[in-house]
Amino acid sequence: MSSSEVLIVGSNNKPTGGIPRYIPEQLRHLPEDVEGRVYDIGAADGAGASWFVTALCLALADALAFPFQRRPDVVHVHTSQRLSFYRASAYVLFARYVWRVPVLLHIHGSSFDEFVATESVPVRTLQRLVYDASSEIVVLSEYWKRQLEPHADREKIIVLPNAVNPADYEPRYDAEPPHLVFVSNLIERKGVLELIDALETVLDDGPEIRVSIAGKGPLSPAVERLADRHDSVTSLGYVSEDRKRELLEEGSIYVLPAHAEGLPIAILEAMAGGNAIVSTTVGSIPEVIGDENGRLLSPGDERALARRLEELAKDPETVRAMGRRNRRFVEERYCWDVVVTRLVDRYERLADPGPDGQTTRV
Repeated sequence: MSSSEVLIVGSNNKPTGGIPRYIPEQLRHLPEDVEGRVYDIGAADGAGASWFVTALCLALADALAFPFQRRPDVVHVHTSQRLSFYRASAYVLFARYVWRVPVLLHIHGSSFDEFVATESVPVRTLQRLVYDASSEIVVLSEYWKRQLEPHADREKIIVLPNAVNPADYEPRYDAEPPHLVFVSNLIERKGVLELIDALETVLDDGPEIRVSIAGKGPLSPAVERLADRHDSVTSLGYVSEDRKRELLEEGSIYVLPAHAEGLPIAILEAMAGGNAIVSTTVGSIPEVIGDENGRLLSPGDERALARRLEELAKDPETVRAMGRRNRRFVEERYCWDVVVTRLVDRYERLADPGPDGQTTRV
């Protein structure tokens, strides 16, 4: 296939979240012979009845306008759990059965393992219809492949990790004292409460350490109170992408004590910035982080988190070695130059016409 047109379907208009962060980088790294277009199925933020009505109206408007798009060679649909999946299902089924083009279903989401194991018969039926209609299904790691295999044709499932561009980061490796960085939404799922409790212990009794916490959310006041109590803690609130990169370049330990994750782009970015990683044994994280490049603990265990942070804070040489190793890991395994080559190969395999003129998988 000398050239192709790929229609990428997903939410592309929010500042946070795996899919809105993935799609712009995907477009940025596609080669010239692949024309990528985005059909943005934007989502309304909020909760309650008014939010639900707004979100439903947006979803219906997007779905009704979709058939008027130019028919591509391949449709690449990004999705996660629950509402995201319900919305994505319409695009998968239309592309497969009306346009009759191959569909690449790309699964993100921190709780997709729970969603795919649902006991709801209607939801299981919809999932099966979508998996059957998809030509291939991309998951982020072997963990997510194992979660999906009982529910979909395993021959369709492709492991393709998230990626970052290491060239965007210039690690420093010179933080004295060790500089701990947290950049994420300030919500319970990210382990913010455990982080606050663990830092209280480390800052009161442990070695000297500098802490920068960036992000916003319902737990912002708790983080600000922590910063008020400790001069070595800085609460930065929401930061720009440029400032986030600076923090990761300046940092030496990146901490994300999350309760649920897919394959966090934030961890890959921190690795590109030359940080050791402290995180939890959820989702794909154990496939990326081990004793050689960080420390893991069970989610919700603030005592273990305090011990891991204190251990690394006392050993800056080990932290620097971990940071350098993480930088190499990203360059070798989680770099866009590597991942996009495999992604384009999937497009070519799907859109290459067979002898009867039909696409390979349809």
